[in-house]
Amino acid sequence: MVDPGAVVNVIKQARDRRTAPLILELDLTEGIVETAPSDPVSAFLAMRRVTLRDVLDGLRKARTDPRVKALVVKVSGGIGVALTQEVRDAVQAVREAGKLTVAWAETFSESGRGTVPYYLATGFDRIYLQPSGDVGLTGVALEEPFLAGAFEKAGVRPQFAKRHEYKTMANTFMEKAYTPEHEESSRRLVESYGEQIVAAIAAARDIPAERVQELIDRGPLLAGEALEAGLVDKLAYRDEVYADVREEAGPEAQLRFVARYNRTHGLARRLPSPGRQDAVALINGQGPIRLGRSGRGGPLPSQGPAMGSDTIGAAIRAAVRDDSVKAIVFRVNSPGGSAVASDSIWREVVLARKAGKPVIVSMGNVAASGGYYVAMAADTIVAQPGTLTGSIGVVVGKAVVNDLLDRVGIGMGSVAAGEHSRMFSATKEFSESEWERVNASLDRIYEEFTAKAAEGRGMSRERIHELARGRVWTGADAHENGLVDELGGLDRALELARKRGGLAADAPVRSFPHTSPLERLRPPESSDDRTAASARFDAWGSLGGLAARLGLPAAGPLTLPGSWEIR
Repeated sequence: MVDPGAVVNVIKQARDRRTAPLILELDLTEGIVETAPSDPVSAFLAMRRVTLRDVLDGLRKARTDPRVKALVVKVSGGIGVALTQEVRDAVQAVREAGKLTVAWAETFSESGRGTVPYYLATGFDRIYLQPSGDVGLTGVALEEPFLAGAFEKAGVRPQFAKRHEYKTMANTFMEKAYTPEHEESSRRLVESYGEQIVAAIAAARDIPAERVQELIDRGPLLAGEALEAGLVDKLAYRDEVYADVREEAGPEAQLRFVARYNRTHGLARRLPSPGRQDAVALINGQGPIRLGRSGRGGPLPSQGPAMGSDTIGAAIRAAVRDDSVKAIVFRVNSPGGSAVASDSIWREVVLARKAGKPVIVSMGNVAASGGYYVAMAADTIVAQPGTLTGSIGVVVGKAVVNDLLDRVGIGMGSVAAGEHSRMFSATKEFSESEWERVNASLDRIYEEFTAKAAEGRGMSRERIHELARGRVWTGADAHENGLVDELGGLDRALELARKRGGLAADAPVRSFPHTSPLERLRPPESSDDRTAASARFDAWGSLGGLAARLGLPAAGPLTLPGSWEIR
């Protein structure tokens, strides 16, 4: 027999879930992924991580939802400067809507780097810190390896050519220390990040910028020191943080993760409706750029996604053919890679614009070298001040390992038909005629890159060359120099796309291409079929991705060297 009391209790719980006040939560321990991965292995590994769209959409809905009383975020680890700025801007919008926003951390680094996580926390009304924690506010630094000395000892002779002096990948292998141009570029990146972070902390905590810099130079700070300096508002454990929030939100308030809130809150809008609504297409380009389909970038799951020209091209073509799509937002988060693949994607952006579909690029943490190439033809480029972009240049080369093989007793024989058949072999140096071919390729790629950048940005070739030469810029400096059009994040790009497409401010956003699991299993009918854009399952792939992570130029000539994510 059914217990009437139990039935009443279930009904009450269901009603409370719809009507009770809410405290939204966001746990950044696992970071944020730009978009849900397409290949099965990566999707499984990232299933517990929230996506940027869920966070931004959820916080935007929370601003006007009277049930939402507060937002509490556990700040931990790092998500890159540009992504931090994106989340920080969204949090500040929630603050301006009159909601309580609270950041708490067990520690802002434990014997590590805490500057960027603390920078994020300053976007909230209050900052709580566990009494045993620290504020690792120590500033920003870049450390870059130079391998020439090690190569000499190992018997490896690097042979690289580049366009031009600021394209620093070759320096990693050819130099023993900074060249003047390399040091100048890296120093300016660090200075720009430092300026952004100090100014933001000073404004948020009402502390003079000079005092903030003094605290940075003293850091890391113990919890008591941080409290005394005004960097945090209260020392408390998690239970005390939540007790304070509940006291203001009300005893009936329920906890709800932002991602869960976003999905349930928007369920009604996702139910079928008559006709097909006009919308903005969102296309995500993540990771090193390569020919073929997107997928994981290398043999290890931790290596993240790769952007395939076939996948992105098919997605753009599908959006162009869809009459309900009135504008395209292309989200780019990439250090570059293949010059040919980058050019293929650039062409699809050009064709989309010719077909009358405005294209707005939203840059993530990194959109440099090939990542800038695929973006430069857009109607509008939007970047965060902390985005790494530019690097308009090219590098090609190889490491000759003959001496190393001799030392370990390995002999190499070869037979060849064709003067240049072993041109890219690691067991011979470039001949004079091969160097001529290398330099001809570099000149052509650089010439095309700068010509297309000049056309896309509406600048003279001379001015583009001044800004190019392989130099990397922060988004703030790139905006000042005209390489990007606006400073902002994905929300700003979507806002611009809706305006350019003549859409309502709340017009829906549809990810492209969207295919069901069953559609992914069937072979595509043609290269225009949307299933042709599905990411591939790389399994363990080749070792090319691993080489790229170690700094080797395996991804292609339009590649930003090493790891450039400031956390």
